[in-house]
Amino acid sequence: MVNEPHQPNGQRYDFVSLCLATPAMLEDVMRRGVMPDLEQLAGWEFRGYNTPEVSTLLGIRKFKKGFFKDAAAAPGRIQGYNVEIRQSPLGEPWIDVVKNGESHKFNWFDVYPVDLSEYGAMYANAVLINYNCDRNFLLNPSRLLRDYLVQVYPDNPDLYVSKAFAALGPVRVGIWYFVLERSNRSSLT
Repeated sequence: MVNEPHQPNGQRYDFVSLCLATPAMLEDVMRRGVMPDLEQLAGWEFRGYNTPEVSTLLGIRKFKKGFFKDAAAAPGRIQGYNVEIRQSPLGEPWIDVVKNGESHKFNWFDVYPVDLSEYGAMYANAVLINYNCDRNFLLNPSRLLRDYLVQVYPDNPDLYVSKAFAALGPVRVGIWYFVLERSNRSSLT
């Protein structure tokens, strides 16, 4: 496809090449990517990789995001969570941190198509991962996060790029990019 994002060498991106891409390359993917199908996300966990080096120092370079349908959710929305991962180099497996016999799930979110009429909205081709939801306690700082998620290629529902922002009142401050790739079924339905 002509408008598809490609690496500087002309090849299509894969998970690793996106993890190693520059911010300018990832912004190009954000602008050219397509809106994810919520039905393709629900019921799955995706291995994730925060692209900036500082995320290694913060102990959050590797993670997973899970997506599920909640019967009580508004139509056209799904929910999700983060899974804590043992930190290791990019080429090594994603291993869940287990607490009380289950993977450690935290920082919950709602997911829905971007509505450009909402204040601060951007990326009309994205879905919004909105952490300002009732599953997070009121003073949880993650409630400030807003991630815009795009599917990299229309024919590959397994590969995604996102740009994370902090919602500071009326201001949206870009934090960094992350990459997702389908990993395993979610334990939540």
